[in-house]
Amino acid sequence: MSEKTRRVAVCPGSFDPVTYGHLDIISRAAKLFDKVIVLVSANLEKHPVFTLTERLLMIEKVTKDFDNIVIDILEDELLADYVRRVGADAIVKGLRAVTDFEYEFQMALGNKKLFPGAETVFLTTSAENMYLSSSIVRQIAALGGDISSFVPAEVQNVILERLHRTKSKSPAGGAASPQELRQVQQFANAIRKEESE
Repeated sequence: MSEKTRRVAVCPGSFDPVTYGHLDIISRAAKLFDKVIVLVSANLEKHPVFTLTERLLMIEKVTKDFDNIVIDILEDELLADYVRRVGADAIVKGLRAVTDFEYEFQMALGNKKLFPGAETVFLTTSAENMYLSSSIVRQIAALGGDISSFVPAEVQNVILERLHRTKSKSPAGGAASPQELRQVQQFANAIRKEESE
């Protein structure tokens, strides 16, 4: 018998910020595939609060106990081209409701046309996360609400600090200004500080 082929999946999203809903889909994908690439994507239709690097750092923090998950950033490249380039077999997407399916189904058909070598796998969200989205978390945090039921404890403080500290939103990508680089460094330091406490 030949050795089993290693199965690689890409789990893309904006993760602005990462939530328990995201973590649920990521952890379930990690059980189904040998390697899962969590791909932080720049969405041209959205105006994110956190930079791509900050989102990557948050995901690294909450997935540190998984040995088959890596995190990467997608910028200025089609998802289908990235999936082909890394040799992935599947694109994993989480579905919350019928409205999610309409959009994701269109994206899946487009990706299949661009790269027939990968399948899109839909995972339905857990019942407790049906309503959960990053935008809801941002709204609650910005108004001083409790987000402990929505995001992992490891990143709660940095999310709250960002949303209380600034009213303006950070750009999704492009060349970072010195101020943005300082913000990312402060963000990374805040996460490391929590790890050492």
